[in-house]
Amino acid sequence: MKKAEYTDKALIVDILTKSFETNRSVNYIVKQDEKRIKRVSALMDYSFEVCYAFGDVFLSDDKKACALVLYPDKKKTTVKSILLDLKLILSCVGIENIKKTLNRESMIKKIQPKEIMYYLWFIGVDPVYQNTGIGSVFLDELIEDSKLKRRPIYLETSTLKNLPWYQKYGFNIYHEADLSYKLFFLKRELAKQ
Repeated sequence: MKKAEYTDKALIVDILTKSFETNRSVNYIVKQDEKRIKRVSALMDYSFEVCYAFGDVFLSDDKKACALVLYPDKKKTTVKSILLDLKLILSCVGIENIKKTLNRESMIKKIQPKEIMYYLWFIGVDPVYQNTGIGSVFLDELIEDSKLKRRPIYLETSTLKNLPWYQKYGFNIYHEADLSYKLFFLKRELAKQ
C-alpha cells in the first residue's frame, strides 16, 4: 500500500465509481437521473479532494484497490472546501436532495463519537478483481496504518454482505440507522490484534 499521488486521482475515482455504482447509501444522496453514473463519479471526486486535503488517500501496490481516509479532527472550513461543497451540490446531489443529504450527514455526525478517529470513508476494489483477496490484504494494511497513527477505525456500510468481512477483521457494529435502507456503523478498537 502506498499513499496516492494527486496524479492517481482519475484511477481512484474510477475504481470507487465502479465499486459504489449500485451502493444504496451512495445512491441515497446521488440525484437519480440519466447522469447518475457521472454523479457517483462526482461524489468520488469530491471525496478524494476532501481526503487528500484532510486525511489520506491510499492505493494498493497493484493499483487495483484504494481507500479514502478522513481525519475529522483535521477537517477545516476553507474557501476550497466551500467551493467543493457547492460543486458537489451542483454535480451530484441536486438542489432537491440538499435537505435529505444534510439531514443524513447531521445524523451520522451525531452518532459518531467525538474522538480522534481514522474514518474509512470509502474502500474499493476494481470490480474485475473483487473476491480475489486484494481487499483483505488492503484492509490489513489500513488496519496497520491506523495502529501506527493510534486511531480507531470508524466506517459505515449499507452492504449487508460486507458485515461478516468487517467483523472478521475485528470491527463491531455500534449503531444501526434506518433511512430508506439500513446503515450500519462499525468501529475497530485499537486494542484488537
